[in-house]
Amino acid sequence: MSENEELVPTGTAAQRIGVHRGTLVRWWQRGLVAPALITPGGQARWDVDNLKRQLRDLREEGSG
Repeated sequence: MSENEELVPTGTAAQRIGVHRGTLVRWWQRGLVAPALITPGGQARWDVDNLKRQLRDLREEGSG
């Protein structure tokens, strides 16, 4: 986890990267991105910096 970044719920993570919550959930369900933590209740918690890195890596894979 990033030093200055807390783990945030899915809706907050989606907002911070500029997509709808449902879009982030679909990406997660398809295995394109992974949360930093899944709570015992099944809720995802995201490190936004790590999520941005995952998306950047996906774009690079797709363009190569």
